[in-house]
Amino acid sequence: MESMNEPDITAEEKNGEALLGERYELAMERIRQIPEEHFGEPALERYFASVAKFCLMMEETAQFLAQGGLEKASLEELQRRNRAMYEDILPEHYSVSYGNPEYAVNRLGEELGAFLSHLYAETRKLIGFVYEGALEEQVVCLELFVQIYAAFVYEWEENGRLPDLEDIRQMDYWSVCDYAEQTNLRSVRERFTAEGDTGIRIIRESNLTDVRYLYAYGEYVSENELETARFLAGLPEDTIAAMADTYTEGFRRGFEVTNKDLRKKKTVALVYRLGFERMLRRAADNFEKMGLTCIASRGFGFSGADVNRQYEYDHKDDRAVFLDRNYVTRQLEAARAAFERYRREALWYAGPAVVETFGRKDFEPVMKPEALRLTEEQSRLWVEYRSRSGLLTREYIPQEEYSFTIIAFPVPEVGDVFRELFRETVRINTLDYMLYRRVQQKLIDALDQGDYCEVRGMGGNRTDLRVNLWKLEDTERETIFENCVADVNIPVGEVFTSPVLAGTRGVLHVKKVFLDGLEYRDLSVTFEDGMVVDYDCGNFEDPKENRRFVKENVLFRHDTLPMGEFAVGTNTTAYVTARRLGVEAKLPILIAEKMGPHFALGDTCYSHAEEVRVYNPDGKEIVARENERSLLRGEKPLEAYFNCHTDITIPYDELGELTAVRKDGSRIDIIRNGRFVLPGTEILNEAFRELK
Repeated sequence: MESMNEPDITAEEKNGEALLGERYELAMERIRQIPEEHFGEPALERYFASVAKFCLMMEETAQFLAQGGLEKASLEELQRRNRAMYEDILPEHYSVSYGNPEYAVNRLGEELGAFLSHLYAETRKLIGFVYEGALEEQVVCLELFVQIYAAFVYEWEENGRLPDLEDIRQMDYWSVCDYAEQTNLRSVRERFTAEGDTGIRIIRESNLTDVRYLYAYGEYVSENELETARFLAGLPEDTIAAMADTYTEGFRRGFEVTNKDLRKKKTVALVYRLGFERMLRRAADNFEKMGLTCIASRGFGFSGADVNRQYEYDHKDDRAVFLDRNYVTRQLEAARAAFERYRREALWYAGPAVVETFGRKDFEPVMKPEALRLTEEQSRLWVEYRSRSGLLTREYIPQEEYSFTIIAFPVPEVGDVFRELFRETVRINTLDYMLYRRVQQKLIDALDQGDYCEVRGMGGNRTDLRVNLWKLEDTERETIFENCVADVNIPVGEVFTSPVLAGTRGVLHVKKVFLDGLEYRDLSVTFEDGMVVDYDCGNFEDPKENRRFVKENVLFRHDTLPMGEFAVGTNTTAYVTARRLGVEAKLPILIAEKMGPHFALGDTCYSHAEEVRVYNPDGKEIVARENERSLLRGEKPLEAYFNCHTDITIPYDELGELTAVRKDGSRIDIIRNGRFVLPGTEILNEAFRELK
């Protein structure tokens, strides 16, 4: 086996580190002076002093870490330090934070305030850089802040005015572009190698019965993470084993069912929220037995509590400061160079194994006019950038050799039902997949007879869809739907296909749904020949804001998207558990998609791997692996893929009808009034008895 270790540090690298140290000291020496300086504009003085004090806090934090503070400090001190780093943007303080564009604009002016709020958000990235010991990234961040501050002081003292905003923006722009190589190199290195891997070190080496270990990440630690860690520490070993084994076996089976060779791979990325380390320690052992080294980095692995989701939403478009054609070109060139540097490691990468969490408090974002927003031209550029970036990534990580798995668990924030919901989630994640496989084959045998399917809502759900299906040429050897059990998407419970776009039409409507943590009320999407032609929701009074909200967060700024997937969820146990415990709105799409028919906007489930032949357990090849858009991948790759896939589920209690219609017009009822009526699937209705 070839070594994945980096070569010993060279003399040139030592000199580079020394130079970085000098640059760091020079920047910090200037920053230490800022809080006491006055250049004549009080509002700006207060802003720069505030940001400078944050930088000084991070300098002191770096010293604390270097002196072994994590090992020596009490839990109380670690909590105090952790809160101090994030306190300014916590919801209870956000109204008077420069991280809040509304506050910054009110204090510093419309355009300048929005930019300086962005600058402060960028400076806050120092937290991660300090905990990772990433000195170069710290220096770049600090030097940009000093450069911008110096421009304000110079213009005010020399010319009695503020600097031109475009000049300030250019400083930010060129900092981003000039350091594109370093930024991309670090990103790719963290994604594919275990070099300096904080997450795995914590998982492997920490005393997981002492929750102080959570503060070694530098991520925000809330009661969710503390209580999750304590809860897992108290679980029986067999429960931990069931959780971890289901997770890792799902990953392994994902390679098996798609005929991919796991033996070629050497690394797997663990993606998780803080608090699940005990389960992940067992999972890491399992993966090592498969010959895989685990990676868990800040950028692509672990994450802490949500400090403030409104803060994240306010800054989601901050790239508007520098996004232009040159930026796109520069980033793609730098990304290619980084992939070339780690070409071998990228080929070794097996994919991510994801532990999702759910149960957080509801969040409905406020659309702030003060926040930076992409222009229409920038939105088009961003869509293009994401498309080209996706193609580049798949050039170095061939989709036909790559897989993943996702599993989800609740967090204590869900409320008093947490412990019962956690037990039920473990049960749902470990359901008898052989039973589901047999029942789902009954569904597939019926659906394979259909020329198209009709789906209609009830009880106020306005869904009225006709979904065109692939036409089988050899019914003895081919099938339209995949029989999906607990492999890449845990838990069990769906059959899915890639619809034929031509002839697929109608309205998809749900009264309430959560997608990527955002709530949508009365979400409706209209299709014509399988493509989105209209969309709306009822979140805001202004119809324009509703359309903007859907376009930005469901269509990901595309003008249209195809219906990439049509599926029938069969996990009635999950549905009934959610209804009984009153947590339907809290469930992640991973589980929610198994609780009724769902439709994905974006790419198909076989995106970029259409050539890989896939078979169901009955031996039939799943031939509906692509659609009319993915067929363009050879001649027009940027038009073939959209780099997104968002599932929208119609819950059983809103589903009036799901019927397969044969070519001769005869009908096969699958679901009526929220219950399975196809012979051989009645067992799925047994779970509903708990609701009576």
